Amino acid sequence: MPMRLSQFHLRTTKETPADAELVSHQLMLRAGMIRKLAAGLYTWSPLGLRVLRKVETVVREEMDNAGAIEMIMPTIQPRELWDETGRWEKFGGQLLKITDRKEQQFCYSPTAEEAVTDFARQELASYKQLPVNFYQIQTKFRDEIRPRFGVMRAREFVMKDAYSFHITDEDLAREYRNMHAAYTRIFTRLGLDFRAVQADSGAIGGDASQEFHVLAESGEDSIAFSTGSDYAANVEKAQAGEPGPRPAASETMNKVATPTQKTCEDVAALLGIPLQRTVKSIAVMTDGGFVLALVRGDHAVNEIKLGKIAGMAEYRLATEAEILAHLGSEPGFLGPIGAKQAIRVIADRDVAAMADFVVGANEAGFHLAGVNWGRDLPEPETIADIRNVVEGDRAADGGEIRLVRGIEVGHVFQLGRKYSEAMKFTVLDDTGKATTPAMGCYGIGVSRIVAAAIEQNHDANGIIWPVPMAPWTVAICVINPKNDGAVTAAAEQLLQELQSAGIEAVLDDRGLRPGAMFADIELIGIPHRVVVSERGLAAGTFEYRARRADEAENIGRDELLARLHG
Repeated sequence: MPMRLSQFHLRTTKETPADAELVSHQLMLRAGMIRKLAAGLYTWSPLGLRVLRKVETVVREEMDNAGAIEMIMPTIQPRELWDETGRWEKFGGQLLKITDRKEQQFCYSPTAEEAVTDFARQELASYKQLPVNFYQIQTKFRDEIRPRFGVMRAREFVMKDAYSFHITDEDLAREYRNMHAAYTRIFTRLGLDFRAVQADSGAIGGDASQEFHVLAESGEDSIAFSTGSDYAANVEKAQAGEPGPRPAASETMNKVATPTQKTCEDVAALLGIPLQRTVKSIAVMTDGGFVLALVRGDHAVNEIKLGKIAGMAEYRLATEAEILAHLGSEPGFLGPIGAKQAIRVIADRDVAAMADFVVGANEAGFHLAGVNWGRDLPEPETIADIRNVVEGDRAADGGEIRLVRGIEVGHVFQLGRKYSEAMKFTVLDDTGKATTPAMGCYGIGVSRIVAAAIEQNHDANGIIWPVPMAPWTVAICVINPKNDGAVTAAAEQLLQELQSAGIEAVLDDRGLRPGAMFADIELIGIPHRVVVSERGLAAGTFEYRARRADEAENIGRDELLARLHG
């Protein structure tokens, strides 16, 4: 049936909602795509649902093409499954727990590793049934403390989650690459500017993972990428290239007075030296004792990297009393020389490559200058990459590191056997021996993609949809104040022509004034607008304007159809 806005529900607003911080949240509300039901809960209007379904369709087609098999699992899941993996307690406050009339406990699924592994252990018994990749497009729920940004960080959201099972790690790695390629096709088809970045596995766990980020200034995540290759990583994981060789010592160590200078910036300014010649000391405690982590004065410690060093898994910042006991000084003047008790020193790679540097003297009001490894203090016990990359760092591939903001819309994990072992899932291998399958996990935030696309594609007038995500490709606007039957007939004929040609078109026959009608079409982001009017009919032309164009132009039917097909 041809689509007409007079028979569709479309309700736009001019006012920007006061509680909407992000552009995508503002525009989705103004365009009438979503309506708030409660904190973090949104109703998708017919207009919003058209866009959501477009995303789902592309995701489904590419998952099917990649060999994954669609299924659907319950959103309400029993506690017993989550107890098997230990996540009933470990998942934290985001897990919404429910008790039914029989006093049995359930949760509203935030993810489905337990449910799919339970399904697999009932259905799969032999290596001959593997590998297999099950996926679903299903509602999820995470009880966010402060839901915000509309559907970007809602409590209830639509997600595509897939789970694969494999006899060997090599086969898991193959499917991981297959899913990575499928995700690349999905985001390319949706017309998004994105990057796949190396990521930390976080709470889900696993052996390898990559995130897919839509690039946008409003993104919550900082992404580092190299100008020399396709290398990209979340800043939690990103690494700069190895520093060059350590220069030879050229200064004698000496104590300098820094009476009120407690930061590297202030010390460098007092001594008239570059900040890069100072060393920052961060005092932490572990089960194994006191640790001093050293980074260059212009760098910051990366907590995730530091926590992955042997013996550092549960570290915390040292108290002033612990610092005084081990170093004999107050914070602001700390360093690795002259400790009162045995300490462990972890030096960032860049610090280990420094000569003639400045560091705290472990004495209030003083720093040491001209410090050199191997002469003034022992070589560091541990040398590792423990810092955040910064803009302009040299990358391992020879390029330069650049930082951009990103919105995470997809994530692929090699889970290994974490869940299959916990849930005692085995199959028989080709020798008849019981073996525990390896698992992969692959998620896409379907509803989040809608908001991310708007963050990347908008202007002062509203949304600018990439064509594959647009609710309609073309809006036919009718200007017919005299109710001329010829104008109406021409608009209807064009609508039929476009639909017969496979171009999704909608007829705006609501009878609005041109200004209000055009404002709506721009706000809801339709890529192409065609105006049918009495004046145009007389001239044998249509007024055409692409959503990103500055001006409209009058063109004939053949050229119009060629443009829309292009």
